[in-house]
Amino acid sequence: MCDGVKAPPGLDRGMIARLTLPQLLHVQAERLGKKGVALREKAYGIWQPYTWHDYAEYVKNTALGLIAVGLKRGDRIGIITNNHVEWLFSEFGGQAAGAVTLNLFTTAVAEELVHSLNRVSATYVIVQDQEQADKILDSRKKLSHVRRVIYIDPTGMRSYRSDPWLLSFRELLEIGRAYDSENGGRFVEELSKGRSQEVAVMIQTSGTTGIPKIAMLSHRNFTAIAEKWLEAEPFSVGARWISITPPAWIVDQMWGVGVALLGGLTMNFPETPETVAEDFREIGPDVIITSSRFWEDLASKIRVKMADAGWMKRMFFTAASRIGGEIVEMKTRRKSVPFYLRLLNRLASVMVFRPLLDRVGCSLFKSAFTGGHPISPEVIGFFRAAGLNLKQCYGLTEAGGIFQVQPDGEVRLETVGKPLPGIEVRLSEEQEVLVRSESNFVGYYDDYKSSSESFLDGWLKTGDAGYIDADGHLLIIGRKEEIIRNKEGEAFSPDFIETRLKFSPYIKEAVVFGEGRPFIAALLNIDMGNVGNWAEERMIPYTTYSDLSQQEAVQELIKAEVEKVNRQLPDFMKVRKFILLYKLLDADDDELTRTGKVRRRFVYGLYIKLIEAMYGKEREVDVKSRIRYRDGQVGSIDARIRIIEM
Repeated sequence: MCDGVKAPPGLDRGMIARLTLPQLLHVQAERLGKKGVALREKAYGIWQPYTWHDYAEYVKNTALGLIAVGLKRGDRIGIITNNHVEWLFSEFGGQAAGAVTLNLFTTAVAEELVHSLNRVSATYVIVQDQEQADKILDSRKKLSHVRRVIYIDPTGMRSYRSDPWLLSFRELLEIGRAYDSENGGRFVEELSKGRSQEVAVMIQTSGTTGIPKIAMLSHRNFTAIAEKWLEAEPFSVGARWISITPPAWIVDQMWGVGVALLGGLTMNFPETPETVAEDFREIGPDVIITSSRFWEDLASKIRVKMADAGWMKRMFFTAASRIGGEIVEMKTRRKSVPFYLRLLNRLASVMVFRPLLDRVGCSLFKSAFTGGHPISPEVIGFFRAAGLNLKQCYGLTEAGGIFQVQPDGEVRLETVGKPLPGIEVRLSEEQEVLVRSESNFVGYYDDYKSSSESFLDGWLKTGDAGYIDADGHLLIIGRKEEIIRNKEGEAFSPDFIETRLKFSPYIKEAVVFGEGRPFIAALLNIDMGNVGNWAEERMIPYTTYSDLSQQEAVQELIKAEVEKVNRQLPDFMKVRKFILLYKLLDADDDELTRTGKVRRRFVYGLYIKLIEAMYGKEREVDVKSRIRYRDGQVGSIDARIRIIEM
């Protein structure tokens, strides 16, 4: 650990470096016991608290239950759960017994799950519910390594109880308690065997360019990144945060397994994704860290709602946004804000922004962070103008999570700020961002070549190009391998254009092209909800997404939105032609990763006919394509797609 990084109150720096995550939980349970709330979960409309003592007991019983049914040290456990307390009980319980855990997305199809579980030879699989259990059961013959499947939610599982391959989580806990009564010292014995440098968690990378790699992170990687976050953002014990990103993503792993555990924060789990806003208001979280898509979608919803409001509300919102935007701009440029503007902003806050933020459940946040794919500066500016302390972050799975964040008082909309304390960041000769830290991963599972190629003289290569300004702020240009040069040799990042297009409330996704081409072209997805409401208000009939996207009025609407973005861009980066896709880009079709990032090469290959048509003289193109519906069925679509010129 680097000098200057402090340990959380009551914990010794040297001790933290030696502890595994389950060992750290045991220490926190002794410190905070039955008084402090560690976890809080909403079920059937009621918040159920778990003290640190409860937390540790559930982990112990999970660990002993797994040992009793045959788990051995070094085994791998696949965890396919939503944001619920059992995720942490399973993860820490498995690690306490010497296993390594691999979290997978509940949205993944059966083939993906089977492939991932077989890659690591998982011996036990813990699933959320009947849906996930069915995916595994249907692929049973392909999972020769799996000894038992443990399900958490028993709803709909009554007819499955005769299958000896299945075990409920409740039964697992009961087995663990019975085992503990007969083998009282076994848990402490197993817990003490763990070492902080051992692999704790395996996480699949996003896989934007191909098959996802499996990154291995040690216990020390998590405690190291947690220490650095707590130094930069000194949250008090019991500070509330809410877990809404999938456990298979590094962000919730970093916070739930690292920051919340080390800092003694209270981790809150909403009842369902649909109740998040309501649950925000009930809990009043101090902090949230989530994906860029969350903030993009929320900004779109707010802007559309305000556009549909009465003229007086629109007038007040527009005026308040202008005032807030001026203040954000002045603070960014480090100019003093005049008294009259501060007074107007206070009035705007009382009359407009506080009620608005309260309505969407964000009024009590002291800090809000966004990570994942690049986000438009306009989205950051939109929320900061409303008084929400939203800050952009930067990190990656291999670095143990987010290691770069905008400090309070130095927020700049276009940058990702400065490194956390004790983390070193520099640029290579090719402008690739390099990072050196104790939180850097152990390597890729079963891939020595890729592991060794990820480092340069002890520095982790991020794969992103960027530059550092005079004040030490990092600005990410984009993925190094995705920087595009047009026919004239002018270079640009597709992300730079795409994030600005997605600031429109009517554009859900954007993929731009232009490598070696005379101009920029784009494939766009409309936002079905917002565009659908817009169409209904204008009495425009439609049936499906495909039908709506090809309506002439909708195409003119999106053309106007693209024109707004073009006005902000230099001439060679303006979008000259675009197509509204007849279907949403989907992770099930390999077009997006499970974290929502575009798999650009796959999209290019799938839609090459449309892309080539935009660079030809055609004004329309016939399409015959396969389309996958939400129920898993596959259909076909025949359509004539219009190429829209700017």
